[in-house]
Amino acid sequence: MCLFEEDGEIEPLASVANLVDVMLVFSVALMIAIVSFLQVPSLLKNKDYTVITNPGQPDMEIIIKEGEEIKHYEATTTTGAGRGELLGQAYRLPDGRVVYVPAEKK
Repeated sequence: MCLFEEDGEIEPLASVANLVDVMLVFSVALMIAIVSFLQVPSLLKNKDYTVITNPGQPDMEIIIKEGEEIKHYEATTTTGAGRGELLGQAYRLPDGRVVYVPAEKK
């Protein structure tokens, strides 16, 4: 496209095509940046994993991927109630490891 027509007049829509090209390149670059920032490629792999964001905070989230199924859990401030049985206790060691000790059968 030429900025000037054959008779010397200015073509006002000639520069709009260049702006559209620039916007397309910018939008593709922005999408690539967002996908890499959110680590979406890890969601597409065939591996099972668990992601915990903001552990111990009121806005903690847990994302679990097992096979094709993805589960999303959010922390709440409500306390659960109901019936259940004690399965065991967990202890945090000084080096940061967590040890689970199953409850004894009665």
